[in-house]
Amino acid sequence: MSSFRTKMAAEIAEIPVVLERQVDTGLPIYLETGERLRGMSVHGFVTGARGTSGQAATFFKYVFETATGLPVTPIGPSVASIYHAKLNLGGFAALSFSQSGGSPDLVALQQAAGEGGAHTIAVLNVTDSPLGAGAGSVVPVFAGPEAAVASTKSFVGMLFASLAILAGYLGDQALESRLRMLPDMARRALDSDWTTAADRIARSSSIFCIGRGPSLAVAGEAALKIKETCQLHAEAFSAAEFMHGPVALAGPGLTALTFGSGSLADASIRHAECRMRSQEMTVFSAGMSNGPGGLPAPGGNHEFLDPVLQVIAFYRFVEDLAVSTGHDPDTPRGLTKVTKTV
Repeated sequence: MSSFRTKMAAEIAEIPVVLERQVDTGLPIYLETGERLRGMSVHGFVTGARGTSGQAATFFKYVFETATGLPVTPIGPSVASIYHAKLNLGGFAALSFSQSGGSPDLVALQQAAGEGGAHTIAVLNVTDSPLGAGAGSVVPVFAGPEAAVASTKSFVGMLFASLAILAGYLGDQALESRLRMLPDMARRALDSDWTTAADRIARSSSIFCIGRGPSLAVAGEAALKIKETCQLHAEAFSAAEFMHGPVALAGPGLTALTFGSGSLADASIRHAECRMRSQEMTVFSAGMSNGPGGLPAPGGNHEFLDPVLQVIAFYRFVEDLAVSTGHDPDTPRGLTKVTKTV
């Protein structure tokens, strides 16, 4: 019998082992996928995903756009599944991100992308699935069975796969070397203590999760998990988009959770933090061990790795917050493990 009080906690604890499996078994697949994409001279990428996997697609978008200059555009699955649009994607690669590979709308989008000339790639945890069966090639995440409704280890696995594909595309041996060190860094991330934020977030009327660039994906995932597991209202914003409207909502009853990445985008995140504090919001900053509201997380010595380590630390925090506030994070109200939309 597991010593963990929830399935979600057990699966979070597995993340370093999943990453080790990816280093040992997945890395050659991911690097080869990136090398193959480079050899195809693709014009860009389109993505299809939902929920947590949609946040992984956002991460892929930012790391590939910033590192390669190629466009990465999400396509709404309804374009294919409801509107039956004929896509014109010659010269593009279409990547689908999914834990289960079982949602009909993602299957329809992938099929339409392939019929429109794209090379289709499915980034999957469950490879024996409708999405896997219809893909031109499959990139397995190797997270193993995931029983908790709230996906965690498969999300981290998708981030690792995305970075390894990028390393292969660029021939970036330094990034590949950092990825090989990620399992040990993940173990340190699981030791991060964010309990100083628990009471304030639990009592907040709403939580703003702020990021920019690759960390926007982690902010989006944090907002989603807070809603799913703790039944608290949370929304994710780019630090830039926050200043274009949502900042008007900032006030004493709200709390912010920000995610930086040690990159050029951090200046705008710090600016948003100052603005929120000036309007009497409480602000917690992931990855900051010093200063007001700092929440520790190990640095990955790479701007693309810091958000991965921050979300691992966040997962431990949010599972504990859910349980301490009387919620069962394994079975969020109204949700099932495999959500099928058309």
